[in-house]
Amino acid sequence: MSAGFSSVAGLYERRILREEEPAVIDRRSEGELQQRGCIMGLPGVSNEWAGRRGRRSSRMSDAILSILQSYKTLAVVGLSSKPMRPSHGVAAYMQAHGYRIIPVNPNEQSVLNEKAYASLDDLPEAVPVVVIFRRSQFVPDIVESAIRKGARVIWMQEGVMHEDAARRAREAGLEVVQDRCILKEHAKRFVAEGI
Repeated sequence: MSAGFSSVAGLYERRILREEEPAVIDRRSEGELQQRGCIMGLPGVSNEWAGRRGRRSSRMSDAILSILQSYKTLAVVGLSSKPMRPSHGVAAYMQAHGYRIIPVNPNEQSVLNEKAYASLDDLPEAVPVVVIFRRSQFVPDIVESAIRKGARVIWMQEGVMHEDAARRAREAGLEVVQDRCILKEHAKRFVAEGI
């Protein structure tokens, strides 16, 4: 681990290399997702196709891999300057792995040597990926701002889910990842490869 990494990122990285999680975008059971009509978290994939269990995992895994490879700028909503906060550790890890981090938090001036913005609407440019470290009740407003800013992906961190906001984002053409840690998903695909 390189110098400057927060201890939180180190803890996440060590935990990830031992975890064996299925490659899915949404942690809820397939039955629950079928009842809600949302097997896949991506636009353009039918529920009939997604229900084929053998192909579902690799397709979802490929979607996350594609996101991580295609987009290298992350607007991190709720990013804290406090090193022991999960948002800080995750963002530090992603920054150390070549991603540009744009902090979005009205209580911060800068985080990880990057200028912080009060809201997504205050960003001077479009952002491809919006990573959300806020409680689920705040997600709908964040999604609306992300749509206005031309985002392509909404990534809700572990413990963050909002089906109505996810549906709204998908209807607007965005890819949606819910209740998944971007650090863990990156490490599973890129860090653990060489081990």
